[in-house]
Amino acid sequence: MRTRLLALAVLLLLAGCSSGGTRDDGRITLRFQSLAWQEESVEANQRLVKEWNASHPDVRVEYVQGSWDSVHDQLLTAFEGGEAPDIIHDASDDLADFAYGGYLADLSGLLPARLKADIPQRSWETTTFGDGVYGVPFLQEPRVLIANATWLRKSGVRIPTPGKPWSWAEFRRITERLSGPGKYGVAWPLKEPVSATLNLSLSAGGQLFHRGPDGKVTVRFQAGDQVVPRTVHDQANTDRSASPTTLGSGGSDTLPGFFAGRYAMVPLGFSYRRQIVQQAPKGFDWQVLPAPAGAGGLTQGVSPQTLSIAEDCPHKKEAAEFLDFFLKPPNMVRLALGDWMLPTGTEALKDPALHRTKDGWATGTALAGHLSPAPAQSVRGYPEWKDKVATPALQEYYSGAIGIAELRRRLEEDGNLVLARYQR
Repeated sequence: MRTRLLALAVLLLLAGCSSGGTRDDGRITLRFQSLAWQEESVEANQRLVKEWNASHPDVRVEYVQGSWDSVHDQLLTAFEGGEAPDIIHDASDDLADFAYGGYLADLSGLLPARLKADIPQRSWETTTFGDGVYGVPFLQEPRVLIANATWLRKSGVRIPTPGKPWSWAEFRRITERLSGPGKYGVAWPLKEPVSATLNLSLSAGGQLFHRGPDGKVTVRFQAGDQVVPRTVHDQANTDRSASPTTLGSGGSDTLPGFFAGRYAMVPLGFSYRRQIVQQAPKGFDWQVLPAPAGAGGLTQGVSPQTLSIAEDCPHKKEAAEFLDFFLKPPNMVRLALGDWMLPTGTEALKDPALHRTKDGWATGTALAGHLSPAPAQSVRGYPEWKDKVATPALQEYYSGAIGIAELRRRLEEDGNLVLARYQR
């Protein structure tokens, strides 16, 4: 209770202890809570808000700086306290409980045709729950391999391309070939192992969550779901081609060792390229490679960043007009470049700035058409399943503490007990 009250107090402070509405002078005020955090991204968000305010004197948008840390609990507290922002920046895999709980507005009849048509249906599926659309997916990123280009070139291994990627089996063989005393072919940063495992498993034909005719979801850990976990486990525990010490690390934690030549490759989100540009030693030669492919080709699951409107927002029409302005193709390009991610909009994705070979942009855009909704996208109870069941089970499996049979039992038996509570 104390934590929830503290979170509410913080949100009230950020919001200036007032909710959006109409001021005495008749001007509408909307509060926009942004989770942008990279300097260029924050600047792009704030500039767009200023541009809106300059051209829309009757509808003022207040920029509120939020944080990705514990955003689910913070928003839940704000919703329950009646102090949620009018316009909400989040990720699509965090929306299900809020959408089904009635906290978010259905955008189906609010968004302009231009915006609906510009974003592919597969992206809209990430924010569709039941018969409603509860967010606009606008930024996304594939997982890629960031590689030491000099190391790979000297080793003579085949360099994968989006047109001819490595298979998961080939990837395992190559990481073993690249390894040696004190050096590893790959460093998997799996402090948060669930989304990486599930999203990459789509490339191997995995699905994990299965929805029956009654609409209820069950977990089945089948052959396609096991390819990626088995690969990581065997690299770390059998081949010794994956560093065991990075399994509990975040992505940024692996970069010093990568720059120091201890790891040939690190699987990371596309946006990590910004940190590499900032931190890499002078002369360090790196490149972006596509993640391995399997039965599902280059398919990957993604949970795009989203913009939603609170159900309690008294000015939904004006909030939707701001979203239309904020996400016009040129603006979406600015947001993508600021966050070093990819836009979902088809027009924005054509921008030449996103097709440069420099810093791996071209590789990322080549993967955009293969991005699909993350497996857990519409699963109610996913946050609890992830935190209480999947995260500890995968961490123990990757460390070698449990085997594949126990991993399967925990994901299925223990996991289905958690999900059942949300599907009654």
